[in-house]
Amino acid sequence: MVKQVSKSAPRARGGTPAGVPYVTTSPAELDGDTEQRILDAAHTVFMKTGTAGARMQEIAREAGVNSALLHYYFRSKDRLAEAVFHRAAGQLLPAVAGVLASDRPLAEKVRAIVEIELDRLSRTPYLPAYIISELAHHPERITHFISALTGSQPDALGRRLLRVVGGQIDEEVRARRMRPIAPEQFLVNLLSLCIFPFAARPMISAMMGLDDKAFARFIRERREKLPDFFLNALRP
Repeated sequence: MVKQVSKSAPRARGGTPAGVPYVTTSPAELDGDTEQRILDAAHTVFMKTGTAGARMQEIAREAGVNSALLHYYFRSKDRLAEAVFHRAAGQLLPAVAGVLASDRPLAEKVRAIVEIELDRLSRTPYLPAYIISELAHHPERITHFISALTGSQPDALGRRLLRVVGGQIDEEVRARRMRPIAPEQFLVNLLSLCIFPFAARPMISAMMGLDDKAFARFIRERREKLPDFFLNALRP
């Protein structure tokens, strides 16, 4: 429960930035949904303009709050951007990592990852471009995110997933059901085939003449055909 802040109260969450007044609002406005509403608004704005081009006032308007309340919850755009990045990355990485680390057969993992990636990216089509842009400017964010999520560094998580997938590939190769491929190439190829249509959506839509409905139909077809295409390409 967030406490009401008055003009005489101590500064919330480490203090209000210079030039921003203390929050003087009703308890109803400082409810449990406010922070979520701000994150939703920031997600929308960042996806449209990128973090660098976003303004806190624009986010406040999108959230339906005043600037003082926005700064009460997030003292700076950098803190808000990091929170939005963690939420955005959290829509994909934990689910995909969970599938890869499981003991499901390799072919089932391929089908599950295609389903997860295409279904979730269809709901948030600008997510890949946003994550790529954020990591280009703030590569440390993925380290912070994975450390908070798993308690380990990204390279440790990567080694663990590669070990599991590599062992399954070796089993398939020994059984003559698959041609040899490095687990790193296997994973990058699979994830790239899922993510690229969304990362390059403006180019693909322009070149193929796809409106929103046609692009959605294209992704539904890809969701059905991609697993077999990927797996057949590796058969001996």
